[in-house]
Amino acid sequence: MSFEEEEVKRKNLETFNFSIPTLKTNKSYDLEIPVEIPFGGSISELTQRLITHLKLPCFVEKKLQSSLEEFIQRKTIQYHDDVANSAIEKCRSNEIDVEEVIKKWEKLYKEETVEHGEKRRASDSEVFSNVYHKLVHSGPAFQTMLQVEQSYALAVSHLMRQKTEQINNLTSRQTEEMKRALEKVDNWSGKMGSEAYINEIVAKHFEDQNLLQGRWNSEIDTLKETQRREYREWIMKLLEEHQTNTGLYSPSSPSEVLAFSDSKPESSLPLMEESFTIHLGSQMKQMHNIRIMSADILDFCRMKLPTNGNSVNPSPHRLQTALGLYSNDLCGLVMLNDTNDLSGLTGLANEFGEVCESSTEFHFPNLSEQLDSLKTQTKDAIVWRNSCQHPGNLTTSEQQSRRSASKHLQTGDIFITKHSNLSSVHIIFHLIVDDSLRSSDINSRHSAILGLRNILKTACSNDITTLTIPVLLMHEMTEEMTVEWCTKRAELVFKCVKGFMIEMASWGGSDLKNLQFLVPKGISEEVFGSLATMLPSIFRVSNPLIFKVSSTPTTPKNK
Repeated sequence: MSFEEEEVKRKNLETFNFSIPTLKTNKSYDLEIPVEIPFGGSISELTQRLITHLKLPCFVEKKLQSSLEEFIQRKTIQYHDDVANSAIEKCRSNEIDVEEVIKKWEKLYKEETVEHGEKRRASDSEVFSNVYHKLVHSGPAFQTMLQVEQSYALAVSHLMRQKTEQINNLTSRQTEEMKRALEKVDNWSGKMGSEAYINEIVAKHFEDQNLLQGRWNSEIDTLKETQRREYREWIMKLLEEHQTNTGLYSPSSPSEVLAFSDSKPESSLPLMEESFTIHLGSQMKQMHNIRIMSADILDFCRMKLPTNGNSVNPSPHRLQTALGLYSNDLCGLVMLNDTNDLSGLTGLANEFGEVCESSTEFHFPNLSEQLDSLKTQTKDAIVWRNSCQHPGNLTTSEQQSRRSASKHLQTGDIFITKHSNLSSVHIIFHLIVDDSLRSSDINSRHSAILGLRNILKTACSNDITTLTIPVLLMHEMTEEMTVEWCTKRAELVFKCVKGFMIEMASWGGSDLKNLQFLVPKGISEEVFGSLATMLPSIFRVSNPLIFKVSSTPTTPKNK
């Protein structure tokens, strides 16, 4: 058993004794309360929990808290003394290898303390990020870089269209083949023979589909890996050319893919949109831009590829996203996810995955690699959360059973992915939700609302200054979303987000400059107008004061 394991094992429950005198008799009530030593919680919180749980009189609060503080301090010192004495005795008896302890502490100092750490060179990713950030803020190189990225995206898009077309053709042929097989089976008299025949066809169709998809996926992955390698090499050469001012190096690959820019233009409905400027805060007020708009959430992610074969000019949104990639002015988006298992994404999450895979990710791991990494981290996080649910916590039995039994993510949990190949955002906050959001009875303590609070806290702590939130906590309009339902839900989210933003001022970090509230695409103008009218009434809108100047001065009259 190691020294750390023995230290953890030594943690035990010490009994705290406390007497409560009565006012009318000479008797007293004696309490025996087990307290874990060392105690890592708040003593004042423990005092309040004991008073509430044991229904103690309020006049014992001060004495109970002071007695607890003295007891915990005394027992903690005794605990550390026992641990230290035990360690010294084991060193004297050679039960502990002192040299091994020294090596371990030396390793920890090198890993955690900069001045004692080993000097290392910057990784390839760090070098590439610095070079990209320098070039993207230089005039002539910036436009060329984004044109190359667009050209690469067109090549991937061309292959994906071919893949979809061949899979659809194969599916149509298999459907016709199965239809003819079923007609032939109807004329057979032997049941076993007909089942074996159909099962054989189904197995063959399944194998053909897998082979075709595997072949195309391999070809697309190979193209993306080639593009990623070529792009990084080209960026390094571009820096050399830019520093020597001998012109910009142009790769041969973009000219080959310009012929693939034959995609049809995407039809986009005009957005309903209202913008406001607000000030929040009690003393030092902060200015924020608030916007409410109606759009498809994936429009913030899809790269709009050019339709003119002679031009590959990127969109203005894409230009802004590239400029802010390695900066302290990042853009985030909250996306609702009804799948609590990262092994299989469905619905909107699956569509988002297709958008991410439609172009090459040059800076970060692709979405599938990020999800694979998150699976391991999620398992560790769930184990930690379940271990923190002590039976002594004063929560309902329903909450304890639900949390301890869960092996997946729960409503209100968040996982984050980062991207450089999306249209208008860098960070996606995937908020886990369930069908309870369809109800109109949720309140500010709902798990999804608390998840929004954690998102805002993470945003202001990590230089995310623009955040887009689905204000109805829904991505599509459904039958139960009446005018009253939408108004009530939007009011709840507006008020909670406003409170979180005021609280955010005490968290530190960057300010959330731009906050966008997104309503589902297809919402009626009447509902959108009512929500847009509600927003300035909840947030404090900055309106100018207008003074009228008259030619003759006036003095106030005495009343």
